[in-house]
Amino acid sequence: WKIYPMYDWTHGESDYLEQISHSFCTLEFKPHRELYDWFLDQVIDKDKIRPKQREFARRNVSHTVTSKRKLQKLVEAGVVNGWDDPRMTTISGLRRRGYTPASLKNFAESIGIAKRDNLVDMNHLEFHLRDDLNKTADRVMCVLDPVKLVITNYPDDQVEILQAENSQEDESRGFREVPFSKELYIEREDYREEANKKFFRLKNGKEVRLKNGYIIKGEGCLKDADGNITEIHATYDPDSKSGSGTEASMRRVKGTLHWVSAAQAVPVEVRLYDRLFTVPSPDTDKEKDFMEFVNPNSLEVITAMAEPAMKNLKVGDIVQFQRMGYFCVDPDSSDEKMVFNRTVTLRDTWAKLED
Repeated sequence: WKIYPMYDWTHGESDYLEQISHSFCTLEFKPHRELYDWFLDQVIDKDKIRPKQREFARRNVSHTVTSKRKLQKLVEAGVVNGWDDPRMTTISGLRRRGYTPASLKNFAESIGIAKRDNLVDMNHLEFHLRDDLNKTADRVMCVLDPVKLVITNYPDDQVEILQAENSQEDESRGFREVPFSKELYIEREDYREEANKKFFRLKNGKEVRLKNGYIIKGEGCLKDADGNITEIHATYDPDSKSGSGTEASMRRVKGTLHWVSAAQAVPVEVRLYDRLFTVPSPDTDKEKDFMEFVNPNSLEVITAMAEPAMKNLKVGDIVQFQRMGYFCVDPDSSDEKMVFNRTVTLRDTWAKLED
């Protein structure tokens, strides 16, 4: 044959030859079912299985597209870095992002099968992802926007090895060793010189606990010529070591910060992925091309500071950066540089933006 048969014919024909019992299609194929059945009537053998076409609604998820043609356009236009880009709704893209099989199965079961078109909010998918990773991902400390913290009354050359639990959800996952010293890195947003009572992080004259470590009190900071904070100063209570059982260690403070020891910190590349499109349904606007809704800020690449234990992670491993979200080791990682993809934030940050 020099021609390719029309779809309605080859669809039923191939299903019949392969003895397919049911062919599941999306709703746009419903008007084709009559032709599908008519062609089968012409060739059917009563002793063989007669295929049945059944239609269901496409599983559309907000802020993305699922059409192969449109996904291909994103790849060819260079909007994403290939079919396995972590922003893509392909199996390879979801796997690279850190989506687990259990999260996808639970998501599919929770929304069921529909007979009319609908749009499922991405937040619903991410809920099932967080729920699964909360049970399975080890906790580690990584500072995404580091600023140096100097504990002025801590011994200059001392390095302590602290014990940190791998999971608050599962004690059987054990502990890891974390170095502690005079100079640390903390998140820049975790310090203010002055703040109101609702700010439970480090500020001058107030105490917070360093995770798995000591209680510290903010004393001041150094700034550059432009007024940017370059170094934070604090003092620590030597008797307040977490888990030591002392009276000071039992003292309750409202804030707990994650940190890494500056001398032992490991620089890592972190890719912060966000929604690929700025609107929930980018391909339903009849007046505009879906490419006009591409989110220009769907990827931000930063250098973060990680605790040394993270050097033992392998490609595909997923961990929780405490207080920051879940992250997956990317295949671009090497012995010289580890690369992490943000799988999902700890909390839904889009709901507030869309309210």
